[in-house]
Amino acid sequence: MIYRYSSRRKRLDSSFLNEKLKDAVSYDRIAGYFSSSIIELAGEAIENIQGCARIVCNSEMQKEDAVTISAAVSAMRKEWCNAKPEEKYANIPERLKKLYNLIKSGKLQIKIIPNDVFGLIHGKAGVITLKDGRKTAFIGSVNESYAGWKLNYEILWEDDSEEAVKWVQEEFDYFWNNPFAVPLADFIVEDIKRISERKVIYSIDEWKKDPEPASTVIESSVYREELGLWEHQKYFINMVFENHKKYGARYVLADMVGLGKTVQLAMAAQLMALYGEKPILIIVPKTLIWQWQDEMNTLLDMPSAVWDGKGWVDENGIRYPANGDTAIKKCPRRIGIISQGLITANSEQVQHLLNLEYECVIVDEAHRARRRNLGPGRENEKPEPNNLMRFLLEISRRTKSMLLATATPVQLYPIEAWDLLYVLAQGSDAVLGNAFSMWRRYPERAISLITGKEVLDRSDKENWEWIRNPFPPASEGETTFGFIRKQLGMSDDEFVIKPEEFDQLREQDKRRIFRIIDDNFMTEHNPFIRHIVRRTRDYLENTMNPETGEPYLKKIEVELLGESDDEAIVLPPYLQEAYRYAEEFCAMLKRRSKTRGFFKTLLLRRMGSTVIAGRITAERMLKSWRDLPAEEDYEEEELEDEEDIQTDSLTEEEGDLLKKLIETLNMNKERDPKYSLVLKLLIEDKWIERGCIIFSQYYDSAFWVAERLSCDLPNEKIGLYAGGEKSGVFVNGIYERESKDEIKQMVKRHELRVLVGTDAASEGLNLQTLGTLVNLDLPWNPTRLEQRKGRIQRIGQVYDKVYIYNMRYKGSVEDRVHQLLSQRLANIYNMFGQIPDVLEDLWVHVALNEIEEVNKKIDAIPRQHPFELRYHALIGKVDWESCAKVLDNKEKKKYLMAGWQ
Repeated sequence: MIYRYSSRRKRLDSSFLNEKLKDAVSYDRIAGYFSSSIIELAGEAIENIQGCARIVCNSEMQKEDAVTISAAVSAMRKEWCNAKPEEKYANIPERLKKLYNLIKSGKLQIKIIPNDVFGLIHGKAGVITLKDGRKTAFIGSVNESYAGWKLNYEILWEDDSEEAVKWVQEEFDYFWNNPFAVPLADFIVEDIKRISERKVIYSIDEWKKDPEPASTVIESSVYREELGLWEHQKYFINMVFENHKKYGARYVLADMVGLGKTVQLAMAAQLMALYGEKPILIIVPKTLIWQWQDEMNTLLDMPSAVWDGKGWVDENGIRYPANGDTAIKKCPRRIGIISQGLITANSEQVQHLLNLEYECVIVDEAHRARRRNLGPGRENEKPEPNNLMRFLLEISRRTKSMLLATATPVQLYPIEAWDLLYVLAQGSDAVLGNAFSMWRRYPERAISLITGKEVLDRSDKENWEWIRNPFPPASEGETTFGFIRKQLGMSDDEFVIKPEEFDQLREQDKRRIFRIIDDNFMTEHNPFIRHIVRRTRDYLENTMNPETGEPYLKKIEVELLGESDDEAIVLPPYLQEAYRYAEEFCAMLKRRSKTRGFFKTLLLRRMGSTVIAGRITAERMLKSWRDLPAEEDYEEEELEDEEDIQTDSLTEEEGDLLKKLIETLNMNKERDPKYSLVLKLLIEDKWIERGCIIFSQYYDSAFWVAERLSCDLPNEKIGLYAGGEKSGVFVNGIYERESKDEIKQMVKRHELRVLVGTDAASEGLNLQTLGTLVNLDLPWNPTRLEQRKGRIQRIGQVYDKVYIYNMRYKGSVEDRVHQLLSQRLANIYNMFGQIPDVLEDLWVHVALNEIEEVNKKIDAIPRQHPFELRYHALIGKVDWESCAKVLDNKEKKKYLMAGWQ
């Protein structure tokens, strides 16, 4: 029989819904959209039904989002957070609690279908199984919402005939069992509970009584508009903040590219700024200063100011002009960002910063701070710091906490990792002990011990010297280090035990010390592993997210080409001749010049990139040393290490060699083998269809390749991404300058399929829409290769596999670079047990062969490297998502907007 209802005549909630659901067996509902307001009307009835209520409704997510659970959860999360439920439902905590309990108990089940599967599900219908076993169906205009059942004008038809019930049930079952129908995400369910318990903290002083990290970030953009934080990120932030509160945090954050170092550092900076009173100073490469400010503002709603050399600029673009060099000490925000370039250039401005005391100093791309006296056999020499390292050594003494970030703390030699710890150690005995510690005095031996090249004899009393100074914190092991600390009455901020105190220990405590040695102290409790935090993509790609049953990070396979001898480019006769002239010239220069290696190899390196770059370099060298081509900003730390060129002129013999070189290259300037291969990859191998970025170390090469491609690919836009104001777009050989930000957006909008970039594009640029990469030339440093690869092997990459082609000339200086990289990879593996996956098996085998002899000296190789055990296997879930206390955002911003005192 058909029954007709109108909200004009009777309230639909009381006359139909609540009445029918009372003691019902089940309730199946096709709804336009779901709102928690239904609980105000029918929650009690749903609680009392014998079975469950099942609701299927619409979502703004796309069809492709429902293909994987991870994508579906992400889309639902964004839609939920965009509605700002923490504001919308702030006044209905009891309804939210009831909603949460219904969902968690299974009484209420909800599935979501993307709008673009069937369009908007405008038909509203349901089937109710009554307590006596009868069923009734209804259709109408009512949404499953407070307004639908109680406020709006709605009509509803009920039909309890077998035919009607079967029809509506079939419709419901079709949607409920549809492959695109996904359950309501656990994040939303738990967020409902969190909002129901939400309490706002309106005072920084009140927050400081129980300074919970989650309360400052749980409603920021990184959580509400993005995807929150991974467990490894929360782990690092928690660890840093806890140590900062005690005695100061001193860490190198060495996560591989693409694992979100910036947000971890920014979050740590925010917490320390809120907790303390002193300034936060962030030091980053010049190319990243504005990106840092933008990401902190957009992800964390976190104000900051950038020093651009002429004054401070805040997050709103408001300028505070400098009145003399000392103005740098008057940052208008609690957090100030400066360029490493000011330090490497020895600017007088930054020297004034050494007169301040800091809450924390953060350094991004910290590997640029290094010693000049690098090389085998020089590890025990006192470092000869470059300008950046010298500055950090000084400012380290003036800050409570210090965080150094770099994807590869070992780039060339293991001593570089020690150097970074040496910087941290200037302000804290916790890192390498005091000035008399073995870790400070004998860095070469320290590295041998932690990498297993040397093993201590447990009976040797010298072991105590390595353990006592610095002595690990109790958190390293309560029953070992913690117990001995209690026996000796050491406070948390003490890290050096006096030499004679070993003899004062009881015999059982001495035996405890020996057990510490036996338990792999040198590999699992040394200062390197304690203060260098390193996680890999592999960990996230192979660790399951319990919410989705899928890996935290989608695996993006890298297929590397160009590495075998068959794929190496054979030098044509004219280039062989040109190389011969260049090598003779470099050999002559080396014999009479006191300059370092960079300028001695400059000509060979540029010739290996493109013919045009080699020719331009030779012409400028012939004209004047003063006209040597300037490197990108990315190379500024290398140039800083150069001594002055000792002559402004060349000898007659040197000049003749350059003239012959130029003549040879001019005769063949249109025949560049690498460019020909680039064109083949783009057109014949169809890389252009997947999108491609082409990297070169040199602007001359990048500009020429972009210009040539725009001529050979008519009407195709070719982007050029470089340092300074050199970025732009080519069309049909015509160049127009564009900002770097606009070029990023053009790539994102798929308007640019080909981008040619210098290494200025290898930091901070996200290119998830491009699926291929060409390295026109090979940098000497594996970090650069890893950073280049990180532009496309990122979260959101549209392809499951990306292709990378490393170009090199057979028998040239680039072959020697290839061998050098292999040696450097062995150094990385020795310390961290990891090799960047940008490098193919040939390099891995070379590296591992060098390591084989090392491993023979170790009694047993652990199944997992100590770094993996500490920073992967032992990390559990860090629950921030349930945090119900929220620091008021206005109060937080007000505090962070206070300037340096």
